[in-house]
Amino acid sequence: MSQTRNRNELTIVRVFDAPREAVWKAWTDPERAKRWWGPEGFTAPFIKIDLRVGGKYLFCMRSPDGKDYWSTGVYREIVPLQRLVSTDSFADEKGNVVPASHYGMPSDLPMEMLVTVTFEEVGGKTRMTLRHVGLPAGEQSKMAEMGWNTSFDKLAKALK
Repeated sequence: MSQTRNRNELTIVRVFDAPREAVWKAWTDPERAKRWWGPEGFTAPFIKIDLRVGGKYLFCMRSPDGKDYWSTGVYREIVPLQRLVSTDSFADEKGNVVPASHYGMPSDLPMEMLVTVTFEEVGGKTRMTLRHVGLPAGEQSKMAEMGWNTSFDKLAKALK
């Protein structure tokens, strides 16, 4: 696992002991994504994925205390088994983009960020690189980093 944080960008690299197709499906199949999406202690009761360029996703993360956090985005680039690029925004349960303040978060979080995930086969394992662009530096970037990393810990378990 490695990670770097540049201004407004978080990059996390993880190697999973699973074939690339399995890691790809974990990102693109709603039932598989439900098994790992969200930080430690969170569940994902609702995930809808329209996997095509211009298609949208709508994800719900439920916190341990039962609060739902919705996110949505539009797929900008899809290269099967290699690359996913999508916008990333907070949303309401209908998929309408809302500001972070809707969930009590700081207003310096942008209305739209960009997430790029690449998948590389490395000796029967998969190196996955996530780039999350648009995060303001400071506390929110640290929270996103922690959230992604604990989500990826759950993904590693779900791939076994």
